[in-house]
Amino acid sequence: MRVKTAKTEKQNSSAWMAIAKGVVVGLCVSLVGILLFAFILRFTSISDKVIAPVNEVIKGVSIFFGVFIGLKKYKKMGLLNGILIGFLFTVVAFLVFSLLDGAFCFDRTFVNDMLFGSIIGAICGIICVNLKKS
Repeated sequence: MRVKTAKTEKQNSSAWMAIAKGVVVGLCVSLVGILLFAFILRFTSISDKVIAPVNEVIKGVSIFFGVFIGLKKYKKMGLLNGILIGFLFTVVAFLVFSLLDGAFCFDRTFVNDMLFGSIIGAICGIICVNLKKS
């Protein structure tokens, strides 16, 4: 049986704090991006075909910023932490935007979004952890 030391507990705590920070930052970036895009849509005549791809880009950028800020000081396990940030961001964003919309719709799109968020988070986590400090 292994005995947990204060050092491992602190590392676990800082890892979860980094993940939570990344999810919150990603959610804030996403909210700002969606609001800006809605503002642009309101005053221009952009085609409806553009909305879905722009939403995916906003999600990807939000996850990147969330992973980058979340793992800025915690430079360990970029793949796993990136996956967790991307996945949890997707779930929390789904809940927030569903509450704002007033309807929850669990379907294939949500599953695809979770997969997309996890993959983008993994890629960003690998990149962010391996960036050299200048």
